Amino acid sequence: ADSALVTAAQLSDRYITERFLPDKAIDLIDEAAAKLKMDATSRPQELDEVSRRLLQVQMEQISLQTEADEDPRARAQLAKLEGEAATLLARQADLNLRWEAEKGKLTRLSNIKEEIERVSMEVEQAENEYELERAAELKYGKLPSLKAELEQAEAEAEAESQAAREGKGGAEEGPPLLRSLVAASDVAAVLSQWTGIPSDRMLRAEAEKLLELPALLASRVKGQATAVEAVADAIMRSRAGLADPSRPLASFLFLGPTGVGKTELAKALAAALFDDEDNMVRLDMSEFMSAESVSRLLGSPPGYVGYEQGGQLTEAVRRKPYSVVLFDEMDKAHPEVFNVLLQILDDGRATDGQGRTVNFKNTIIILTSNTGAAAVIEAEGDPNKEDEVRLKVMDALKMKYRPEFLNRLDEMVIFNPLGLAQLRAIASLQLKALQGRLAARRITLTLADEALDALTDLGYNPEYGARPLKRVVQSELETPLARALLSQAVADGDTVEFTSDAQTGKLTLKVLASEPEPEPEAAAAVAE
Repeated sequence: ADSALVTAAQLSDRYITERFLPDKAIDLIDEAAAKLKMDATSRPQELDEVSRRLLQVQMEQISLQTEADEDPRARAQLAKLEGEAATLLARQADLNLRWEAEKGKLTRLSNIKEEIERVSMEVEQAENEYELERAAELKYGKLPSLKAELEQAEAEAEAESQAAREGKGGAEEGPPLLRSLVAASDVAAVLSQWTGIPSDRMLRAEAEKLLELPALLASRVKGQATAVEAVADAIMRSRAGLADPSRPLASFLFLGPTGVGKTELAKALAAALFDDEDNMVRLDMSEFMSAESVSRLLGSPPGYVGYEQGGQLTEAVRRKPYSVVLFDEMDKAHPEVFNVLLQILDDGRATDGQGRTVNFKNTIIILTSNTGAAAVIEAEGDPNKEDEVRLKVMDALKMKYRPEFLNRLDEMVIFNPLGLAQLRAIASLQLKALQGRLAARRITLTLADEALDALTDLGYNPEYGARPLKRVVQSELETPLARALLSQAVADGDTVEFTSDAQTGKLTLKVLASEPEPEPEAAAAVAE
């Protein structure tokens, strides 16, 4: 389909950086078409999964039949398996019928195309041999009727496919098992296998991503509504075409105390706009404190050690042109680093040690700094002191950085110190992440409200932000859980809860209940 060609060109240009158009787009289409061809000649994946599950259920039935006479649980399980087997048999029969019908339609299309090709060759042969009567009969009689038949068959197939996508007409049984046209989703699926980026993220509209951006950022970065809004607004201006196209998409200087979410916001931006947290180039400026180390950003000049390797900055952006570039702790950088940044921020490009021009126009440049952090901490997040804090921070910036550097930045974003309420929300996020890791072992973790409050109190330190909280989660939750798992006090499938002592605030782990064994279908899914 035409949409597949457009998608192949767009997605390959964005996600495959080591190759060139049109080769990489053609390879995408080629692999997607080959996959459709293989699907047409082999059993569809859905039918194969149903058949394998049916075989597994039948084997379980045989193994339970010997125990069913004596064990009531085995009888109940056997009855359940019999019901599942009946459902699977009906589903298998339905899929087989659909597969045969769709295979017949594809075969008909293929036969018509082969016949058109054969007749076209006969026309050419007849014209070469001056058999004009036969050539005219084939060219103006048989060939047009075959082409009309092909158009009708393709139109019917496209109508059925469209009805299946929209859930209309005769598409109640689901989308077609076999297709003859490569769709945009097929191209995205192939690229997803190559890059590991989920295909649904690739196909999401740019406008949809931008409209959801403030909510996505706020869900990950707590207590920084002003900073999130400023960043989201700058990104939307740039993507709407209102910003200078010769510069990076946006450039920010994140200011504030440590542990308030500066780096987390950079990660959230990479995930929201460029589909993956890994699409972030992170450079720690503590590694670039000397004049000699600055050459590592762009790469060594010819004749020096490391010339072939390229620069840490330029090579990373050359390989991932759509990414967030994070310069962490700019206070520690050598002044020569700012000379490199001036060119990137102004022209959106840099030349590496090998003479290659690297494009930064599709990157978001983020710099973090603790300059003025003392003024931010003193204000304690008081909204009435916001203007005063900004003036103090800007004065500190002007003393630290050159005006031509500050003038090239799109936004200077000040992060507030975190209060107990924001820290509690961050603790909930970290708890959810821990629950996700335990879910693989079917262990349910709950935390009483008073325990969450105690955890927040233990991790609260206005000067260091959320970093102490992470250490508290490790020592108060993860370490007791690890000990309980190793001593088998907690087993797979258990439900555990942490409570806190009202007097001391000490957290205690309790095993509440054990989860029953998973259903056969779930167990099979895990096994597969």
